[in-house]
Amino acid sequence: MEEAIETNWDKFYAALDGYWDALIAAIPRIGLAVLIIVLGIIIAGAIGRFTRSRMQARTEDPLMSTFVGNTIKTILIVICFMLALQTAGLSGIAGGILATAGASAVVLGFAFKDIGENFIAGIILAFNRPFNVNDTIKVGEIMGKVKTLQFRYTHIKTFNGQDVYIPNSDVLTDPVTNYTEDGFFRWDFVVGIAYEDDINGAKEIIQRILDTHKHVVHDDVHENFVAEDELAASTVNLKVYFWVETDDFRRAALITKGEVIRDVKVTLEKEGYSLPADIREIKLYGKEKDFPVTLFNKDGQNNDR
Repeated sequence: MEEAIETNWDKFYAALDGYWDALIAAIPRIGLAVLIIVLGIIIAGAIGRFTRSRMQARTEDPLMSTFVGNTIKTILIVICFMLALQTAGLSGIAGGILATAGASAVVLGFAFKDIGENFIAGIILAFNRPFNVNDTIKVGEIMGKVKTLQFRYTHIKTFNGQDVYIPNSDVLTDPVTNYTEDGFFRWDFVVGIAYEDDINGAKEIIQRILDTHKHVVHDDVHENFVAEDELAASTVNLKVYFWVETDDFRRAALITKGEVIRDVKVTLEKEGYSLPADIREIKLYGKEKDFPVTLFNKDGQNNDR
């Protein structure tokens, strides 16, 4: 019995010595594998940044260059990791990872269907898309500036400061309105004058404002004009059309529209034009005993009735 126990302990010590010797012998390979992973991550990051900077310099397209640079970096890191496993003598693990990845591709495809769709949509948007970085776009009800394109989502900064992350598949399939692609956008608004006012005179005043405003586009291609729009209940409505530059949509478009509306309103009133409100009809059914009415004349004086 004692001899059997001693024999088992001898086998255990022999096996332990064998594992220890194998570990000592594998230390150089493990160290080299760790070195490959560390250097691989550093080199992959450098190559990704180099690719991004070179593409951006050649194409002036930061969105595509960032996406391609990140993709190359990720692929190189995966390759370095598999190479490190091979170097450490763990080729069986590397093969197992590849075999497992292939066998589970169908399962993962169903489990992460949305992630896969967004990733593929991100690749398509990187090479063929309707916008660039800092373009003002509208996707669905979301409007703002494009900040970046990632593997799964597009980052938009709205004008009220919200950060919205829209899945790439939605950006690819939903209608996308780009307000800054060609750098121009046409605004329009309606101004109503009294029926007694001179229509041609009002149009000339508004046209002069459009022709002299410094933030309104003035060239042979983009025409600014005023046209009669509608005979409303209490006003003759004139529709004002004018073009603005949209490199900075918030400044050049939104603020400029307000400036033009203000100038039209102030100038028309200064020239003696009326901008009447809608006519309201008040019906009295005989039960009212007192109904005070205040009448204002053009000088601001009033007479109570």
